[in-house]
Amino acid sequence: MDTDLQSQNSPFASVRIKEFRYFIIQRFFFIMAMRMVATLVLWKIYLLTKDPLQVSLIGLSEAIPAITMALYSGHIVDKSDKRTLLFRTILLYLLCVTGLLFITFQSVEVSMGKRFVQLGIYLIIFCTGFIRSFSGPTSSSILAQLVPKPLLPNAVTWSSTTWLTGSVLGHGSAGLLIAYLGYSVTFSIIMGYLVISAICIWLIKPKPILHKNSEQKTWESVKEGLKYVFATKELLGALTLDMFAVLFGGAVAMIPFFAGEILHVGPIGFGWLNAATDIGAISVIVTLTFFPLRKKQGLTLLYVVAGYGLCIIVFGFSKIFWLSFLALLISGILDGISVVVRGTILQLKTPDNMRGRVSSVNSMFINSSNEIGQVESGLAARAMGVVPSVIFGGTMTLLVVMAMWFKAPTLRKFEY
Repeated sequence: MDTDLQSQNSPFASVRIKEFRYFIIQRFFFIMAMRMVATLVLWKIYLLTKDPLQVSLIGLSEAIPAITMALYSGHIVDKSDKRTLLFRTILLYLLCVTGLLFITFQSVEVSMGKRFVQLGIYLIIFCTGFIRSFSGPTSSSILAQLVPKPLLPNAVTWSSTTWLTGSVLGHGSAGLLIAYLGYSVTFSIIMGYLVISAICIWLIKPKPILHKNSEQKTWESVKEGLKYVFATKELLGALTLDMFAVLFGGAVAMIPFFAGEILHVGPIGFGWLNAATDIGAISVIVTLTFFPLRKKQGLTLLYVVAGYGLCIIVFGFSKIFWLSFLALLISGILDGISVVVRGTILQLKTPDNMRGRVSSVNSMFINSSNEIGQVESGLAARAMGVVPSVIFGGTMTLLVVMAMWFKAPTLRKFEY
């Protein structure tokens, strides 16, 4: 085998490993399915209610189980075969999508009423939050069992690229599909994607369980993971910075209102605004695959999160579609750099026998902040109005960066 392709510096080193290829194919289809579901339910609740707070409750529905189960799920992930656990979460997600397919039938809305459909969506999304509390840490943890440790930075970049590619196509295609084919066909396509994802993960061989202390109590195991995260200052600083930036700076929940009432671009424009951030992120992550950051990664992280906040402010002020799209696109470029830096820190600073628990803490910090950020956006929009709430969020992101600059000097100086 070509020694260059096996070297840590080769951009294709991790992709040469067959099981890692199965993993990124699975990841692509699973993330695309999840993003399509997110786009569909946001637009559906917007059409049903035209209320920013009720739209933001989608995020709360998913965040509650994702946060409450996160630490326990990390304990389970570390004590389980990660390949089998991931396979089961995909099948459960497929079951939830089947429920969404049923509840969005026009006949159901006519016979049961809009309120029934709305509450049904909240309930099913609550279930997906429970599933995600396991799937996220499992997906992150299995990565280190698929590639050698020297190739982890390269594998993280490819995994992030796959995640963002699926996210872009999921957001963009969902808008087009619901505009031209409707909900039933779109949810059927999503189910097909999940079947492909399940097949790919099943082709990976079962993995050994590295955390075998069966006598350790659940809470002791959870505390061990928390203690490690809080003792590792670079990791804690990166997670805290991103959590608050996403919490305040996320404009996703308000995009339906910008698309429908400010920019007047309908479901297709909504789909592309939803995808703009991910398009920017994937473009920069592909670039970083071939030209990785070599130094001052911690300082770079602070700069790009500040730039992200500025882009959100521009988006809030904009009343022109192309300017709004461009602001979100650039925010995605900056966020993509943040994703790679944070993901690499997570993989390099985590012991193999604690990957599930540390990843679950990461899930609490990062993934759930997206949904809580949607609720914050909805409450702020109810109190201030849609546009001021987005501008407020971008401004708070800048303040968070300023605080972390002084409070986390080890992150500012961190390099890998």
